[in-house]
Amino acid sequence: MLNSNQNTCFCGLGKSYQECCEPIINGIQKATTAELLMRSRYSAYVTHQADYLVATTHVSKRSSHSKSEILNWATSNKWLQLEIIYVTEYTVEFKAYFLDSKRQQQIHHELSSFKLENGNWYYVDGEFF
Repeated sequence: MLNSNQNTCFCGLGKSYQECCEPIINGIQKATTAELLMRSRYSAYVTHQADYLVATTHVSKRSSHSKSEILNWATSNKWLQLEIIYVTEYTVEFKAYFLDSKRQQQIHHELSSFKLENGNWYYVDGEFF
C-alpha cells in the first residue's frame, strides 16, 4: 500500500489525500457526484483498495469484477496521473496514465457510466478508446 501521507491527492484535485479521497474510500464521506466517485476510484487503484472498488461497482455488474483481478491490475501497474476529459451528471471521460508491469507507459482512456441509487454513486460500466 502506498503512503497515505502523500501531500497531494492522487486524483488531481490539488487537496491532500486525507482531505480528498481518503475519507470517501474509508466510508467517512460519500462521493457527492459521479466525478468525485470516479476520482476516488482512481485513488483506490493507486492505493490498492480493492474492497472499495468492488463496493462502488453497481450490484448488477459486480459479478464481472473479481476482487483478485482488480487487486492484481491495481498492484501490477504504477499509476502516474489522472486526466479528466469531460464530465456530465452520469458520465466521466478520463485518461489514466500508468506504467504497466513491463514499465511501458500506457493510457487507459474510458468513458465511464455511473448511477445514483439510494444516495450513493456507483460505477456501472465503461466504453474504452
